[in-house]
Amino acid sequence: MYHGRWVVRKGRWFTTQAVSLRTFRAIVARVLDRFPDEVLEQLDAGVLVVEDRRRYPNDPPDVYVLGEYVEDPVLGRHVVLYYGSFLAILGSASPEEIEEEVVRTLAHELRHHLESRAGVEWLDEQDWRELQQLRARKRSPRRKERTHDP
Repeated sequence: MYHGRWVVRKGRWFTTQAVSLRTFRAIVARVLDRFPDEVLEQLDAGVLVVEDRRRYPNDPPDVYVLGEYVEDPVLGRHVVLYYGSFLAILGSASPEEIEEEVVRTLAHELRHHLESRAGVEWLDEQDWRELQQLRARKRSPRRKERTHDP
């Protein structure tokens, strides 16, 4: 079972260099230290950082999965963060901006973990609705705004 977080890339320019994978992993470790141990209980394989970009096949081209909560029969429960997706969305954002998004993404994925432990899937349902709305917006042609002269 996979539970993901996605963000639409914003068309903006960045002036700094992209954070390295090593720096990204250090940011993730620093952010993880902020969460209480109780939240991380039963997270068997912890938080994994992979270099890949992750997308779902039916998503618009500018939508990437930043993280996923995974319940795997072999590895157990864990969170995967996609370094490549963070770069695709945030470009050469500052380490502080990357950290802000890592906090949001980890909080989201850890909520999936807590809900899984509690036997509920409220965030799954919310994610599904938001993803359907995003896909629908991306498919529909943009309307030209009309101005009315009095």
